[in-house]
Amino acid sequence: MPEMIATRELTLAQAVREALAEEMRRDSTVCIFGEDVAEAGTPFKVLSGLVEEFGTNRVIDTPISEAGFTGVAVGAAMTGMRPIADIMFGDFLTLVMDQMVNQAAKVHYMSGGKWKVPMVMRTTLGATRRSAAQHSQSLHAWFSHVPGLKVVLPSTPYDAKGLLKTAIRDDNPVVFFEDKMMHHKLKGPVPVEEYTIPFGVADIKREGDDITLIGTSSMVQIALGAAELLAEAGISAEVVDPRTTWPLDEKTLIDSVKKTSRAIVIDEGYGRYGVTSEIAAVIAQGAFYDLDKPVMRMGAMHVPIPFSPPLEDLTVPTEKSVFEAAQALCR
Repeated sequence: MPEMIATRELTLAQAVREALAEEMRRDSTVCIFGEDVAEAGTPFKVLSGLVEEFGTNRVIDTPISEAGFTGVAVGAAMTGMRPIADIMFGDFLTLVMDQMVNQAAKVHYMSGGKWKVPMVMRTTLGATRRSAAQHSQSLHAWFSHVPGLKVVLPSTPYDAKGLLKTAIRDDNPVVFFEDKMMHHKLKGPVPVEEYTIPFGVADIKREGDDITLIGTSSMVQIALGAAELLAEAGISAEVVDPRTTWPLDEKTLIDSVKKTSRAIVIDEGYGRYGVTSEIAAVIAQGAFYDLDKPVMRMGAMHVPIPFSPPLEDLTVPTEKSVFEAAQALCR
């Protein structure tokens, strides 16, 4: 964030709500569909207050049918609206794969460019909320795999607001993932003045020389915490946040690893066929001769997320586990 700009401390939830309100005031075609988005403000209370300002014609509570209201959003986008479909938990994305993968992602191509689907799907990811196996998964790799979709994973309130405003203005379907544990716990500076953040531009959250830690969403905060521990051990870690898994800023990732010669990719999704695999492959291809050690990947353990708190805490990377892995790579 540029210095000397007036800012306030906002939570990630407040930053998201502010972005939505500003875009709804700016553009009357922006509307929100979803379960409990109006009077309840969603279970995470991110949208509280929007229905009072914009009314039930633009903040629309829907039946419990993700497939149904996502299909409505796709149709609304094709006919001139800029809808935001709110999927309460990212696990429920299993119910909208046809609408997003076979319809929203392909309409522009199958119509020879005559149609577009300028919609945003907001949803959550992340474990450690004690919500058990059907409400704790991080499935962003699924949508990153599909041509025609853009995928955004903010890690700070600043990024969340700027990237969400860009997503709403984009003429393509965008899937926007927010870590549910960060909504009210994570605070950070957000400019008073309007701003947007372009897609496909990674952000170096912390500069370093000995190892690159590439994190997504909440894992950026884990990487920053591990970098503090590494600094105490005399190891300088660079922390890079891709911010969007598609488009992916390959150059920034490769340039960082060329400088440090070591890399760990950290993501809360499952490691097998996941985001860590793709980013590790990009690094291996682009910085192969600069690597002193193979790229390490750290993701969610390959098990359904447990309800038991001690077991759940073991399934995802932590500051300590990243610190220990980085220390071993740098020996």
